[in-house]
Amino acid sequence: MSTSEAVRPAAVDPAELGELLAAGTVRVLDVRTPAEFETAHIPGSYNVPLDLLKEHRAELRAHLDEDVVLICRSGARAGQAEQVLSGAGLPRLRVLTGGLLAWQNAGAPVRQGKPRWDLERQVRLVAGSIVLLSILASIFVPGLKWIAAFIGAGLTFAAVTNTCAMGMMLAKLPYNRGASCDLPTIVGQLREDRA
Repeated sequence: MSTSEAVRPAAVDPAELGELLAAGTVRVLDVRTPAEFETAHIPGSYNVPLDLLKEHRAELRAHLDEDVVLICRSGARAGQAEQVLSGAGLPRLRVLTGGLLAWQNAGAPVRQGKPRWDLERQVRLVAGSIVLLSILASIFVPGLKWIAAFIGAGLTFAAVTNTCAMGMMLAKLPYNRGASCDLPTIVGQLREDRA
C-alpha cells in the first residue's frame, strides 16, 4: 500500500450513502458554504462550513457520536474536514466519493433552493479577472504583470496542496454566508435530531 493510500479517508459512494440514510445510521455533514448548501443539498444533511468546522471541531465532536459522512461539491473540502475531525478524535468518518456532483449524477434526491455560484466557479471568475486586468493594465504600468504571476503561483500552490486561500477568503463574503449557519444553530440542530 502506498503512502497516499494509507492517509486517504474512508470513502462511501452515492449508492451506499443512500442506503445508510434510508437506515438512519449516519449523519451527513456538508462542509460547503451556506450559499452553496442553500442552492442544493442532500435532504437531511447538516451544513457545517469548513472554516466553522475547523474553528469549533471540539464542540462539534461532542455532538457527533455516530457514523459521519462528509460531503462538499467534489470531495476536496470534505477530505480536509475529515483530517480536522479525525484529529479531534472522531473515529467513524467517511467522505462521499465525488461529492455532491457524484450524488446528483447518480440521480439521488437533492433539495433545491435559490441558485448561486459555487465557490470553485467564484475562484475561477476572480482569479481570471485579476489576471486579465493586470495583463491589460501592464500595457500602461509594466510592473502590474507581476500580479498575474502572483495569482498563477497561488493557483499552482492551491493545486499542489489541495487548499485554496482565495476560496477561503471568498467563503467569508456575505454572498456566501447563509441566514443561520453559526455554531449555536448547528449544535441545536444536531441535538434536536438526536432526541
